Amino acid sequence: MGGLAALAREAGHRVTGCDAGVYPPMSDQLRALGIDLIEGFDADQMALKPDVFVVGNVVSRARLPDGSPKFPLMEAILDQGARYTSGPQWLSEHLLQGRHVLAVAGTHGKTTTTSMLSWVLAQADMKPGFLVGGVPLNFGVSAQLSGPNTPFVIEADEYDTAFFDKRSKFVHYRPRTAILNNLEFDHADIFDNLAAIERQFHHLVRTVPSSGRVVVNGLEESLTRVLAQGCWSELRTFGAAVSDFSAVGPAHDFAVWQQGREVARLRWDLSGQHNQLNALATMAAADHLGVSAAQAAEALGQFQNVKRRMEVRGTVRHVTVIDDFAHHPTAMRTTLEGLRAQLEAQGGAQGQPPRRILAVFEPRSNTMKLGTMKAQLPWALAPADLSFCHTGGLDWDAAAALAPLNTEPAKPIAFTAPSIDALVQQVAQAAQAGDQIVCMSNGGFGGIHAKLLAALGSAAK
Repeated sequence: MGGLAALAREAGHRVTGCDAGVYPPMSDQLRALGIDLIEGFDADQMALKPDVFVVGNVVSRARLPDGSPKFPLMEAILDQGARYTSGPQWLSEHLLQGRHVLAVAGTHGKTTTTSMLSWVLAQADMKPGFLVGGVPLNFGVSAQLSGPNTPFVIEADEYDTAFFDKRSKFVHYRPRTAILNNLEFDHADIFDNLAAIERQFHHLVRTVPSSGRVVVNGLEESLTRVLAQGCWSELRTFGAAVSDFSAVGPAHDFAVWQQGREVARLRWDLSGQHNQLNALATMAAADHLGVSAAQAAEALGQFQNVKRRMEVRGTVRHVTVIDDFAHHPTAMRTTLEGLRAQLEAQGGAQGQPPRRILAVFEPRSNTMKLGTMKAQLPWALAPADLSFCHTGGLDWDAAAALAPLNTEPAKPIAFTAPSIDALVQQVAQAAQAGDQIVCMSNGGFGGIHAKLLAALGSAAK
C-alpha cells in the first residue's frame, strides 16, 4: 500500500494513509515523499473527506474481545456509504490501463525479480514504471509511475485482494507478460491446499492475451499443472536443462543459454541458485520487449539487490549482522544455502574453513504462526551452524519442532527464546569472530538488528 500511495502521489493526487506499526524501509519512504501517515484506524479520519478510500487487505470486519470493531474507520465508511475500493483495483483502473504490464508472480523471489526486471528495462532506456514490495537499491524507491506509454513492472501477489474481494491481487493487473517464478503451498490462512493456489495462478494465465507471453519455471511440477489447465499465450520456459533460457555454472558467474546456444555471461555478487533463476526469468521477460540476453546480463551485473534481501546491517567484533526477508521454509533454506556456498568458496580461496552461519528467525507470517510448516523448519535451517527462534505469540511448541536439529544433547545447535531481548542475549553470547548472523523475518523483528549490534559492541568492552 505504501508503494501504491507513492504512485498516486506521483500521478498528482493528494494522499494520506493510516496503518498500525509501520516499520522501515516503507515508513522512511513515505516520510520522504511527504505522505502523512496516521497511526491507527479511528473513525474520526472520516473528517478528511477523501474522494475515495483505498482499502488494504489488512483491514477486516473483525471484532475485539469487548465486541468493538477492530477497524472503526472501515465501519464508518460502510455506515456512511463512502466510496471505497481495493488497492489492486484502483491501480488497474487508474494507472495500468493501456500500458504493457509485466507481472511477476511466485511463492518466492517476486520482489527481487520485479526489481531485476525494472532495472534491466531502465538500463535499456525504456523508462519503466514499477511497483515493488520492497525498496530496490538501484532505484531507492519502491514505486515509480513514469510515462503513460512506458512498460510497467509489478510484483503480482497471490494473496487475496481485500475483505470484500477474495480474488488474488494479480487477477486485477491484466499483464501482457507474466512470470510464474515458482509455486509452493503458502498462505494457509486463506488457501486450503496447493491445488487452490494453482487454480488462482491459472486465473492469472487466463488474463494474458494471445499476443502476450507467459514465462514459466521449467523446474516446477506445480506450474506444469497450472499450464495443463490451459495456456493461450506464447510460452517461454527457464531453469531446466532443456528450456528456452538456462544457465551453466555457479550462481555468481554463469553462462546464459537461450534456445540451445550460449548468448551471455553474468557475473555478479548475488548468491544462491534462486537468484540465478530470478535472473533467467528476468531475461525471458525482457526478451519479450526486445532486450537481448546480453543486454540484460550487462544490466544485472550492476544490480544491487533489494533492501532486506541479505542486507548487511553492520559488523561488530568481526561479526556481521544481516537482514533478510525470508519467512517461508523454502526461502529460508535457499537463503542459507546461498550464503553457505559463498562462504565455502571464500574459505577455499583463502585456505581457511568457512565462517559460521547463525540463523535467527521469527515465525511471523500467518502461515508460520499457524504452525502449518513447523515440520519443515529443521530442513530449512540445516545449512546454518546455529539456529535461534523467537517464540513470542506462538501457539505451537517451537522447541519441539526444532528438536531434530539437536542430535547431540550435550551440544545443542537450535535454541528458542520468548522475547527479543532474550533472543539477542542468546545470540550475542554464542557469536564468535567471523560469524554471519542472518536475521529472517517478514516484519520489523522488534529492531533486533540494532539490538544485536549494540549487544555485540557491549560484549567487546
